[in-house]
Amino acid sequence: MTDLSHLNALQVRLSHERDYLAKAKTNKEIELRTVWIAQIEKEIANEYKFLGLEPAAEIEMTDDELLAALTER
Repeated sequence: MTDLSHLNALQVRLSHERDYLAKAKTNKEIELRTVWIAQIEKEIANEYKFLGLEPAAEIEMTDDELLAALTER
């Protein structure tokens, strides 16, 4: 079984940094966190390659879109 712990940690870190970016107040902080996010995304892509895995397609949905999709059935 493939150990995904490092990949999972990177994904959690990316999630946190995106949250911090959304709350950033100064242009300097926004710029810095944007660079960090790009670096984390690159590291995640490299980790997928290292593990020989294909990343899952990201689906961007709002909460309302998700709720509508779940209640359609």
